[in-house]
Amino acid sequence: MAETRGKFDFAIDRGGTFTDVFARLPDGRERVLKLLSHDPQNYRDAPTEGIRRILEQETGLSFPRDQPLDSSLIGWIRMGTTVATNALLERQGERTALLVTRGFKDLLHIGTQARPNLFDLEVRMPEVLYEEVVEVDERVVLRQDGCQLPRKEPKRIVTGSTGDSLEVWQELDLQRVERDLKAVLSRGITSLAVLLLHSYIWPAHEKAVGSLARKLGFTQVSLSSEVMPMIRAVPRGYTVCADAYLTPKIHQYLNGFTRGFKGALKDVDVLFMQSDGGLTPMEQFSGSRAILSGPAGGVVGYAVTSYNSSENKPVIGFDMGGTSTDVSRYAGQYEHVFEATTAGVTLQAPQLDINTVAAGGGSRLFFRSGMFVVGPESAGAHPGPACYRKGGPLTVTDANLALGRLLPDFFPHIFGPGENEPLSTEETMRQFQQLTHHINHFLSTNQSQHNANGAGQSNSDGPKGCESEMSVEEVAMGFIKVANETMCRPIRALTQAKGHDTSQHVLACFGGAGGQHACAIARALGMKTVFTHKYSGVLSAYGLALADVVEEVQEPCSLQYNEDSYSELDHRIQELTQRCHGTLHQRGFSSSQISTAVFLHMRYEGTDCALMVNTSDYPAHAQSCQSGDFRTAFTKRYMKEFGFTIADRPIMVDDIRVRGSGRSGIKSVTMAMEGHRSPAPTKITKCYFEEGYLDTSVYMWEDLSCGYSIEGPAIIIDKNSTILVEPGCSAQLTSSGDVCIAVGTDSQCVLGTELNTVQLSIFSHRFMSIAEQMGRVLQRTSISTNIKERLDFSCAVFGPDGGLVSNAPHIPVHLGAMQETVQYQLKAIGSSLKEGDVILSNHPCAGGSHLPDLTVITPVFWHGVNGPVFFVASRGHHADIGGITPGSMPPHSTSLQQEGAVFTSFKLVTEGVFQEKAVTEALLDPAQYPGCSGTRNLHDNLSDLRAQVAANQRGSQLVGELIDCYGLAVVQAYMGYIQSNAELAVRDMLKEFARRQQQQTGSLEVEAEDQMDDGTPIRLKVQINEEEGSAVFDFSGSGTEVWGNCNAPRAITLSALIYCLRCMVGQDIPLNQGCLTPIKVIIPPGSILQPSQNAAVVGGNVLTSQRVVDVIFRAFEVCAASQGCMNNVSFGSDKSGYYETVAGGAGAGPGWSGRSGVHSHMTNTRITDPEILEKRYPVILQQFSLRPGSGGRGRYHGGDGVIRKLLFRSKVVLSVLTERRSTRPYGLHGGQSGSAGLNLLHRADGKVLNLGAKTTVGLEPGDMFCLHTPGGGGYGREEEEDEDDNRSLSKRQCLNEAFAERGSVFEYRRTQESV
Repeated sequence: MAETRGKFDFAIDRGGTFTDVFARLPDGRERVLKLLSHDPQNYRDAPTEGIRRILEQETGLSFPRDQPLDSSLIGWIRMGTTVATNALLERQGERTALLVTRGFKDLLHIGTQARPNLFDLEVRMPEVLYEEVVEVDERVVLRQDGCQLPRKEPKRIVTGSTGDSLEVWQELDLQRVERDLKAVLSRGITSLAVLLLHSYIWPAHEKAVGSLARKLGFTQVSLSSEVMPMIRAVPRGYTVCADAYLTPKIHQYLNGFTRGFKGALKDVDVLFMQSDGGLTPMEQFSGSRAILSGPAGGVVGYAVTSYNSSENKPVIGFDMGGTSTDVSRYAGQYEHVFEATTAGVTLQAPQLDINTVAAGGGSRLFFRSGMFVVGPESAGAHPGPACYRKGGPLTVTDANLALGRLLPDFFPHIFGPGENEPLSTEETMRQFQQLTHHINHFLSTNQSQHNANGAGQSNSDGPKGCESEMSVEEVAMGFIKVANETMCRPIRALTQAKGHDTSQHVLACFGGAGGQHACAIARALGMKTVFTHKYSGVLSAYGLALADVVEEVQEPCSLQYNEDSYSELDHRIQELTQRCHGTLHQRGFSSSQISTAVFLHMRYEGTDCALMVNTSDYPAHAQSCQSGDFRTAFTKRYMKEFGFTIADRPIMVDDIRVRGSGRSGIKSVTMAMEGHRSPAPTKITKCYFEEGYLDTSVYMWEDLSCGYSIEGPAIIIDKNSTILVEPGCSAQLTSSGDVCIAVGTDSQCVLGTELNTVQLSIFSHRFMSIAEQMGRVLQRTSISTNIKERLDFSCAVFGPDGGLVSNAPHIPVHLGAMQETVQYQLKAIGSSLKEGDVILSNHPCAGGSHLPDLTVITPVFWHGVNGPVFFVASRGHHADIGGITPGSMPPHSTSLQQEGAVFTSFKLVTEGVFQEKAVTEALLDPAQYPGCSGTRNLHDNLSDLRAQVAANQRGSQLVGELIDCYGLAVVQAYMGYIQSNAELAVRDMLKEFARRQQQQTGSLEVEAEDQMDDGTPIRLKVQINEEEGSAVFDFSGSGTEVWGNCNAPRAITLSALIYCLRCMVGQDIPLNQGCLTPIKVIIPPGSILQPSQNAAVVGGNVLTSQRVVDVIFRAFEVCAASQGCMNNVSFGSDKSGYYETVAGGAGAGPGWSGRSGVHSHMTNTRITDPEILEKRYPVILQQFSLRPGSGGRGRYHGGDGVIRKLLFRSKVVLSVLTERRSTRPYGLHGGQSGSAGLNLLHRADGKVLNLGAKTTVGLEPGDMFCLHTPGGGGYGREEEEDEDDNRSLSKRQCLNEAFAERGSVFEYRRTQESV
């Protein structure tokens, strides 16, 4: 199909800024072209213009721009485009309506209920893609064998595609749907997305709606059951909305594109790249599969050109562009994800695992509170970097220019207002001189403070660091180092998350900016080879020419993988395979060109951690499916990624997927010329490196011949990219004309203990990276759902005094709390600690939060030093550790013993030996108390504790490697500097607040009070010292310890305080001990905030913590109160148990209305998807929607709470642990309070009961629990409301301009920040 000899073939990547064109000419030659994607003064469409130029130049014929091109000269066209991505980012899609099952009109607004940025009080989130919702009267539920509902026989029992039976509780009311859809059409909306619950396995209702909508005149109808038939209504709903929203825009573009050719390209094979890395015919190209169309071509390009199957060396793709960098991995197979977020929209579709970070050539440079910061803000294409002559800011590109690594003489004159000037070195240097002056002034005025904090004494043997002023070059080099470290972190995470060694990869560099950074990044990661293809500047376009046409089919499944199901699986696999073959045959492929790969989406029963498994390395045998040994493939991969298998657990198959490929990619045959002498440089220039300015040879790529090495430093330039060969590295041209760089080892630069601001940023990344890698080990090796899948844990590094150095990721209620635990152990048993000891603790008096959070602490020793030099620790939430109720979260506990096993300073490991017997006895010990049980899940407890020990061991090893590299004195010095940096940011914030407060009120004292539902007050008085930037937070006057479990250990108050300080600082700062250095905290012993040793505390962790935040924000008048509750709901029986926390309204603030249906402040848990909930538990979700009017009114309204109705199908015990049922979330500055929450029980006999805030009650089948969560408080007087609309518009503009990360690394971090 790819053979079109005698014609022109084109592969075109239409990016946001540039369009890249690769052309194969009739005589076999190849050409590349780059042009602006938008140049309306000269041409209408960039891809058409690229084709026109090449045809005109190669044929000598004239092809006027105002006439359609002659398509008879064209063999095929392949395109990747950002049309869908741009429409999504800019919210410029088609006007769309959503049709959804009644009771769920706000389901996609609420989503997972987690906020994307923990410390963003405004809770900025992209708006939904639809503008109107139609609720449909229909309901289908899964049949359950143990269902005891006292209801009439269902109208129908139907069988789903998985073989599961369903009950049709309510038939589809098509007459009402028709009336509603006609009303939608009358308002000019012609695109419809349809999402009905459980349609992924029984689509009949959706198909009926779709047929009706098309008859009525909707031009785009997207059904969730067709777009992506996978369980989980929320991501499926986002996906179908994206499809309906974007597909019309794609069709509009395609129609415009084809109109530029005679015959509308009817006889030309036109293919488009999909997000999964496969090509599809133009007419099949849809919105939900188009998001990664552009980047996917680059992945195919480096995968085909860089990976050597005989060497089997995996490759990391490194695509550095203007605003961001894409990182991916290839090891013989494309790595896909099946759910990922782009521009704030989660799509459930096969996508290449492309991880995007906000560090590109256009990333802006900042110096904040003594720290070098790169991005995430970008200069964009307009105004662009400072050197573009359009008034732009300093960027990474400017830093490379300042160091001599970019040469203006080799760039076209396309800059400036008239787009006819060269790059401006002068403007770049002018701005760098200003920034350098600012940095040097800061350092000279703050050096004494760093020294006073004991960060370390000057080392005369080391470099002077900040003893002398920094030069412009040192500042520019500093930003390059920070940018490089920013890009290294996702590469480490992407590889190590799946058990791979980062250093054993080849770095494949492409994109316009990557060549200037590749050597440094490879060296930092321990990689030995950098590969840059000859078409690296246009590799995404070239990858389109190399790609295959792909047809994928997938359907849900609900089978155990065992001998009884093999025949059924084989039959279904064969059917799907035949469908793939049939489709590809219709597209012109012969059987010899078609290959298929079969995947099963598999997981252990009772877990959510599913893997898409292929059997390419595991052939079939007598005890397996005919398509391969999926059991072995699954267990081997599970072991590789997670470090263990669950031998006695059944394996479930959730989905069957077949990927068919029609081989159609070209093979490039262009060879490089062989040289007979070493190449001569075009010129010699000066470039700045660690050693200072060095003579650097400049070569034109086209002049190079294979067979000779180019020793660094050197620069290799072609039309579309610049490659920097750093000192100690050497480059060679391969026989295919590509550049292969051998990366030398880094010349060790001795670093002293005095402050070097560049190294401060680097060390901040390195310490955070240690904590992140500990977390990866813990997730991989743990076994429980809470830790492995919900990621409810934190890992951290501490100094020798127990002070927090780095904590990643940020679970709000864990912030700073572990520091109290480590420091308690130092006081209690510090002198007796030996190498090989590991401590276990969870007691509130020892810095614990609540008992299920078990903290494992490992001291780090160093030879020749008495006592630990660092500590590493991990805190994980264990699902059960005993007590009076399953889950160890009782709503009515009155003593600590009722909440589970207690550990104060327990030696979990003694001199390297895991104390299994002793810890088992301790976990079973609660059974001695009346009404209590020991742990109900000992196996998971022990496994997760071992995983925490392993994570700490990894952290200890990484700390040791850091000390090996820099020396103990230097590492500890920078630990102190990082803590001082956080301290400085908090002091600056307090000084600014004190200045404003003094002007407005004449006082430096603020105070606030709020109450728990039982009337217990939380009082706070804050005295601020403006000169020092310090404050005393005095909670004297707060209520006494309570009879119940809302007592909050001291560590909880400190966590809430750190969270509030970080929110008020308003920028990224290291979250460590330094945040609290300017703060003195006074908490009266015996109060609700510092209870006695045996007080019950489980409610303090999840409820009182929220009230502490409310009081702090009220004192500082930051914003109105959010819902102030986590709405803890659990139910269970002797067969199963379930626990959730539920969203409410966020408080409004100065300039924003509160977000509705979202978690706030000290929690950020995700809610279980409705379809998962109903599949696994004896419950029907009747309603999950916003609670209109529950947010407080004001100039800016508080967010609304939610209504959640659970109908129970069998006997269960329900427990609720809530607050804000009698007190209301306060409004601020005249804003009204939000509505209080309400817990109602609707009995099957019609009786309605108010359950109150905290209770445990037995439920019968047919009973329904109705949860109304509180709204947020309003801000400002309501009569001043008129500016709200303008604010909403600016908020949307900010969203459009904001950069959105993506990929599996981002999803992992987002999940962990949502627990």
